Amino acid sequence: MIAALKREVREANLELVERGLVFDTFGNVSGIDRDLGLVVIKPSGVPYGELSPDDMAVVALESGEHLEGLKPSSDTPTHLEIYRSFATVGGVAHTHSTWASSWAQAHRSVPCFGTTHADYFRGPVPCSRDLTPEEVAGAYEKETGRVIVETFEALDPDEVPAVLVASHGVFTWGRDASRAVLHAAVVEQVARMAQLSLELSPKLGEISPQLLDRHFLRKHGSHAYYGQVSSP
Repeated sequence: MIAALKREVREANLELVERGLVFDTFGNVSGIDRDLGLVVIKPSGVPYGELSPDDMAVVALESGEHLEGLKPSSDTPTHLEIYRSFATVGGVAHTHSTWASSWAQAHRSVPCFGTTHADYFRGPVPCSRDLTPEEVAGAYEKETGRVIVETFEALDPDEVPAVLVASHGVFTWGRDASRAVLHAAVVEQVARMAQLSLELSPKLGEISPQLLDRHFLRKHGSHAYYGQVSSP
């Protein structure tokens, strides 16, 4: 089982490159086997083109102990906090993609202006607060995870599977590693569209709640009808 997860996580990390979401080694993807209590994540500082499944780092969900593979990403404690707090998450992606990270550096959430955004996120992609000097000086990566969880105290992480970390970058999640990467790609796209929309119409208001819900729920609601219906 863990061998299959290693292959899946490696492919998801390579997908970050294919989608143009990373440069150098600035980004990582992880996946989790909740039955085993194990997380697989990209190793720290290794170029994407050199990654093999055996290189993937395996860490314990609860203790964070490094069990297999190369040294894990320095962002591992952030991923672990997300997995511990959001029970439905099966994969996490982190990028510094240009458009979305620009919103993070501006300390601004990405507003939902249209149905492209609403198809994936039921509302704005939120931006976290700044970490305090004490949080930065302490267990920085773990505190980053905690501030992400704090940002979702009044939000549903299944309905908005993405966050901007102020002055930093993007974290997204999904049912598996590949879905987390898809959400990272969507955040980058809607961040760009939002910026261009504001340039065209600086006083633009957000999408109506009715249209937002219609588009989100037709893909993700209990009576979703978008896409092909599987045979019984």
